Amino acid sequence: MAASSSPTNVKGPQVFINFRGELRNNFVMNLNDALKRQGINAFVDNDLKAGENLETLFRKIDESTVALAILSSRYTESHWCLDELVKIKECVDRGTLWVIPIFYKLKTSMVHKLDGDFGLQLWNMWRTKDHNDRDDRILKWDAALQDVGGKKALRYEESR
Repeated sequence: MAASSSPTNVKGPQVFINFRGELRNNFVMNLNDALKRQGINAFVDNDLKAGENLETLFRKIDESTVALAILSSRYTESHWCLDELVKIKECVDRGTLWVIPIFYKLKTSMVHKLDGDFGLQLWNMWRTKDHNDRDDRILKWDAALQDVGGKKALRYEESR
């Protein structure tokens, strides 16, 4: 008898949702609920237990088949969002993950050009780190942003 491919047999998440925290209680919660109603196993980081190692997030990305990268104006304020996006890009490059960018009230050009506050926040986060502690993360963050920004995306605009 062939194994069933129904979502109830899936051990890890089918969809990993990558986002900045300010979207958690509105957009992401509604998106996650809609996915679950369709039988899609989605992972949002509030599914982690208190005290759990954040490296778990990277395992959840590895277990997923699709990642939704929700880019908002404050996305580049979070090194965790960006580090998750780098991991997502690594999985995409290996061919084990499909990423769908969602531009949440953000113009695609802001990501491509690292324009306005979106780009400034990225630079400031890296620049303000201790000079001895700086690494090549900004290059990886930029490469991941450029990669996801170059894919066919969904757009959520305020007027919708």
